Amino acid sequence: MTWRPVLRRSVVLRHDRVRGTDLLLLPERVVVLHGSAGRVLGLCDGSRAVDDIVAELGARYPGAPVAGEVPEFLAALRKEGWLW
Repeated sequence: MTWRPVLRRSVVLRHDRVRGTDLLLLPERVVVLHGSAGRVLGLCDGSRAVDDIVAELGARYPGAPVAGEVPEFLAALRKEGWLW
């Protein structure tokens, strides 16, 4: 079965205009995202497989090391329990 990551129901992705950054709002915790992490998580809606997310980001950011970094990043968030 192909993993199609999606944020858990208790996790919300928001953009903080004051800080100019994306945040993950969790029960009793806020995680400040850096770089393009918010854009990556914005694609995690359950409709795309990890390979699809990598392909889309690779097209948006040619030359960026998305093939190695994005799956690793998503796996780490899955391990934290923030992604299904």
